[in-house]
Amino acid sequence: MAVNVSGALFAIQACLPQMTEQGYGRIVLTSSITGPLVAQPGYGPYAASKAAMLGLMRSAALEVIRDGITINAVMPGNIRTEGFVTKTTPEHQARMLEHIPLGVVGEPEDVGWAVRYLASPEARYVTGQTLIIDGGQVLPE
Repeated sequence: MAVNVSGALFAIQACLPQMTEQGYGRIVLTSSITGPLVAQPGYGPYAASKAAMLGLMRSAALEVIRDGITINAVMPGNIRTEGFVTKTTPEHQARMLEHIPLGVVGEPEDVGWAVRYLASPEARYVTGQTLIIDGGQVLPE
C-alpha cells in the first residue's frame, strides 16, 4: 500500500500545482490486472493495492477535471520485465504464457505505447479510465 497507493497519491499531489497553474496535464498510473480483475494465491496485498490505486485514480480524476487535467491508468498483464524474467521460475513463466490467448508475453514497449497515448493531447476526452494491456489474458472464463 505504501508504494502502490501512497506512492501514486504523492506523485499526483506533487505534479498538480504545476498542472493546475498551466491549465493542462496528463497523469497515467500503472496498476495491474491482478487485483482489479484477477487474483493469484499469495498476492493479496499486491492485488489490494493495485485495486485501491484505481479508486484513487477515479476520485482524483473527478477532482481535477475542470483544471484541464486527466488521470488514467494502464493495467498490464504479464510483461517481460526484469522482475518477470529474474524473479519467477521458467515453470511459472510457462504457466502464465498458457493463459495468454495472444500466445506471447508482453514487452515493456507494449505498455509504453498505451501510456504515450494516454499522456498525449489526443487523449483529451479520456479520463478516469483504465486500459488493459494483457494479450487477452482476462478474456477466457
